[in-house]
Formats: sequence, structure tokens, C-alpha cells
Amino acid sequence: MTIPDPAPAAPARPAQPGNATPSPGVRLGLRANLAQFSLLVAVNALVGGTLGQERTVVPLLAGQTFHLAAFSSALTFILAFGAVKAITNFFAGTLSDRFGRKPVLVAGWLVALPIPALLIWGPNWWWVVAANVLLGVNQGLTWSTTVIMKIDLVGPARRGLAMGLNEAAGYGAVAITALATGYLAAAYGLRPAPFLLGAAYIAAGLGLSAAFVKETRGHARHEAAGHVTAADHLGGHLTTRQVAWLTSFSERALSAACQAGMVNNLNDGVAWGLFPILFTRHGLTVGQIGILAALYPAVWGAGQLATGALSDRIGRKWLIATGMGVQATAIALVALGATFTVWAVAAVLLGAGTAMVYPTLLAAIGDVAHPTWRARSVGVYRLWRDGGFAVGALLAGVIADAFGILAAIWVVAALTAASGLTVAIRMYETRPHVAGPPTT
Repeated sequence: MTIPDPAPAAPARPAQPGNATPSPGVRLGLRANLAQFSLLVAVNALVGGTLGQERTVVPLLAGQTFHLAAFSSALTFILAFGAVKAITNFFAGTLSDRFGRKPVLVAGWLVALPIPALLIWGPNWWWVVAANVLLGVNQGLTWSTTVIMKIDLVGPARRGLAMGLNEAAGYGAVAITALATGYLAAAYGLRPAPFLLGAAYIAAGLGLSAAFVKETRGHARHEAAGHVTAADHLGGHLTTRQVAWLTSFSERALSAACQAGMVNNLNDGVAWGLFPILFTRHGLTVGQIGILAALYPAVWGAGQLATGALSDRIGRKWLIATGMGVQATAIALVALGATFTVWAVAAVLLGAGTAMVYPTLLAAIGDVAHPTWRARSVGVYRLWRDGGFAVGALLAGVIADAFGILAAIWVVAALTAASGLTVAIRMYETRPHVAGPPTT
């Protein structure tokens, strides 16, 4: 099937005959849905904390507990996590359209229950890899669903702010947990203390999701009754295959967002897996590594409170392109540095660049995708984005084994800069009130 390039953004128009009928009693907007939105922010903080339990400790387990010498072997946990999470993201969108958002969210928490036990008692590295397979499913189902639910609730006007709040909560929790587990590991050892914190997060997330989160699919149907997106001319009734092709390749803004998301998580995977090893080789303590592992997502998380809302005002495209450039600069600084201070500056820059990109990419997907297939489009985007973990782990591991850890970091810096240039060339502005006619 051939899908045309996007037409110029059109002003909103009333629902036409044959469109969905607005749902009585359903209201869109952050203020109208503040209680549920706030609850979902809290739930996503627990999702982030579940991921954060690994950021400091697991790369150190690879070398100090399981004595893995090859970088490609040590990064298998990120490869497994990224590949599984990417695939799960795709199905999370499709399943949430078919069965509803809440069942998918609860299922994600149920899958997470064995993770702390596998990390605490695993007798060999493959138990850690198995835990990361489950973590990939957990993150794909829970994080994807909280994104979709928040987009459902707020409607088009404050989408950037909503994504900023969502991602700030998640990555703020990653930062706090990375710092906390670093201190726990320094005080009590790499196992079991750091992973007990993760077990508490999982129990709380499951309880809140099952007992208090409400279904939001009706809000998406309500919006579909009269909402016009930047790609509304493509129609509201597309098959999953059509949505996948459109999001991945055919539609310029969506495909540009997919490649930027993939490269963003490619460099995040390298920061997760290789940076702690580099820091250890230069004599940093576990506590110092924990601070650096926390500093990057802390700036990333807090920064999104501003950048998500900023993208609602100034648009998405140039915030994304500039953010990728800032990330490339930060990664190059890591390669050039040799002290805690230099790496702390690099961590701040990397967090700032990622904050510019992360919520803005999700908001751009929401701008373009029609509400009737938006959840599937988000799933496809997140498939590409989180596939970056797997690609980054594989690429960085092979290059680091062949040419050294610094060579791998330099390659990732170059890829990140090229990704920002791609956004500048290929993407059009998707935010409706600042969008100009896309060029062919």
C-alpha cells in the first residue's frame, strides 16, 4: 500500500458523519482528569524505579561477581532487555486497543514479580539475563501503557506537558534508585540489599494499578469523534500493518521520530552498560559511580518538566534536533574525560540533551497519529526506540572488544550527531499551532 506524504496541517473541524460519537460525561484535559493523571504519574515513577535498581549494580555484577571479561558478554543483559522491551512495546499498543489499557498495565506488573529473586539468588550470569527478559516485558507493558493513558486523558492541548510529567516521574525514579542502590551496594554489597528496593516498587505498582487505576480507552474514543491531527488526511481506520509501515518509514515526522528515539536509547544503553566499566577502570569508587549513574537520569527527569511544556509552546522539531546535538557533545566529553568532575559535567549535559528529546518525541507521535490508531503508533515508535538498547549493546560490545571502550563511545557520539541532522532535514513541525506546511 502506498501512503502519501502528509498534507499541510488543517484547522480542527467538527466531527463528520460516520465518525465516532462523543462519549457523554467524558472530558479531556489535565485539570479535568487530575486525580487519575497524578496516580498514573506515581505508577510510572514505580516503573522507573524498577528499572533503576539495575543502573548502578548490574554492570558491576558482570565483572565483580560473574567475572565476565568480554564487553559483548557483559552487555548481554542490555541486549536481552532492549530486544524484549522493543517487541513488547509494539504489542502493548495493539493489546491496549483490543482489551483496554488497565489489563495490560496490571499484566506488566505481574510479569515483574520474579525479577528481584532472580537478581538476588541467580547463581550465574544467565539468571541475570533471564531477569532482564522479564524486565523488558514489564517495562514494555507498563511504561507504554502509562504513556498511552496520559495521552488519552489530556487531549491535544497539553500533550507535551503530559509527556514531560510522565517521563520526569519515570526517570527521576531511575535516578533516585540508581543513587540509592549505589549506596546500598557500597554499604552492604552488590546483593541482595539493592534489589530489595526493587521488590518494594513492584509490589506497590501492582497494588496501585489493580486497585485504583481506571480505564482510559473511552477518552481516546471521545477525542476521535472530532479531533484532527497533523496526518488526519490519512484516515482513522488503518490496519496494524499500515500503522507500522506509516510510523516506521512512510510518514516523514513519524519515521524521523522513530530513528531519533532508537539512537537516543542506543546511547542510553551505552551509558548504562559501558560508562560504569570505564569509570571503574579510572579508579572511581562504587559510591562515585552511583552518583554519576544517578546524575544523568536526574537531570533528564527534572528537565522534562520544562522541555515537555516548552515543546507545546515552540514546537517539537528543533527541540529534538538540538537535543540530539547536545547528547553527542556529552558523549564525546565522556570519551575525552578522565576525572569525576569532567564526567559529572558530561552526565549533566547528557541528561539535558535527553530531556529535550524524550518527551518531545512522544508528543510528536501524538500530534500526528489519529486517536483511533495512536496507541499502535506509540507502540511502533517505542519498538524502534527501545530496540536501540539492543542495537547499542551489540554494536558497542563488538566495537569495544575489537578496538577498545573509547572507540565504542566515539562511534555512538557520531551516530547521535547524525541522528540530530536527520531530524533537521526530514522532520516537519508537528505541533498544530506552530506547524507550517510540510515540504515534499
